[in-house]
Amino acid sequence: MGSGYQNFDYQGSDPMPGSIEQPKSKSTVTFLIVTLLLTIFGLVQLYSASYNEALLNGVPHYYYVVRQLQFVGLAAIGSVIIVFLPSKVLKAFAWPLALAALALLLLTVFTPYGQEKFGSRRWLQIGPLPALQPSEFAKLALILLFASYQGKPKNILLPAAVALLYAALVFLQRDYSTMLLIVVIAFSMLLYSGVRLAKVVLLLLFLIPPLFAALFSQAYRIRRVASFFFPSLDPSGMNYQVNVSLKAIAKGRLFGAGLGKGTYKLGILPEVHSDFIIASVAEELGFVGILFIILLFFLYALLGYNGAKRMIGRDPLLSALSYGVTTMVLSQAILNLAVITALAPPTGIPMPFFSQGGTNMFVVLIASALILNVLRHANRKEEAR
Repeated sequence: MGSGYQNFDYQGSDPMPGSIEQPKSKSTVTFLIVTLLLTIFGLVQLYSASYNEALLNGVPHYYYVVRQLQFVGLAAIGSVIIVFLPSKVLKAFAWPLALAALALLLLTVFTPYGQEKFGSRRWLQIGPLPALQPSEFAKLALILLFASYQGKPKNILLPAAVALLYAALVFLQRDYSTMLLIVVIAFSMLLYSGVRLAKVVLLLLFLIPPLFAALFSQAYRIRRVASFFFPSLDPSGMNYQVNVSLKAIAKGRLFGAGLGKGTYKLGILPEVHSDFIIASVAEELGFVGILFIILLFFLYALLGYNGAKRMIGRDPLLSALSYGVTTMVLSQAILNLAVITALAPPTGIPMPFFSQGGTNMFVVLIASALILNVLRHANRKEEAR
């Protein structure tokens, strides 16, 4: 009996006696500190980048940061619960959350509750409730759904079909950057699930024609791509934000002009509190400030992927979950940095933790809580050995 217990692979579904009193591992504490630093740093920079925009719109100077804080508070409450959920409970929520995200996407596309801004119908406004972006919830729900099918390669096409449905609905919202991000998440999860690379490549080749057809189906997107490769064609139009962003970054030099002392946020750089907020950070805090942000995201990704690795063979769901949400956050950060440095055309992808946008902030913090959950389970399994 004793040897049989030693070989038993505990799945982390039920709390272990005395686990609350066990000290937290360094990896868990480090990840929590990194997440808090990114959140606090992001809120400070959001206030710095948005107060002028708020005053111009006739609202208090703290308007945008207070709105962001409301979602941070909601995420904090949810995170306290999520960190302690066993994997069986997470698995039980996979399909309900996937269907809920699908319902929200359908409401956004096909009902008057869907709100169009900046050419995209990506917001859902129901009564006095704050506007939400259902596509943000869809990304997280999709990752959990894929994770729940780990170890079941024959059934992995079910979440893949859901991913295609999500992508189609987001395409109808004219939110093409999020559509591509959903496709990236789906392919990365398929590979992590053990699907052969050849099959994934074959599926990708099948999807390339419709993706390109979607990309070039409207004139403004063709102009956006053309202006990216040939900036001189449109220096004051599609490429204006990127050109001004590069000037703001160059002005910051090594140490920047100082926190709150930037000038490009004063009506010069559009959407400076949203997609281009890192350009404002570069102007005020310089290369050193940007390097600090990159370091924080590096540590975030390192710990998230480490949690996924430690749970391989112990709890496939938690392993895939940590991998998926880490990939989601990291992909958004890389794409955003690529846009503001003219390495990619403007996509509308926000910078996690920094860009104004309550739904994205909420989802990123919930994703971080899921990584904390995985690290906590990994620590308990290793301590139980």
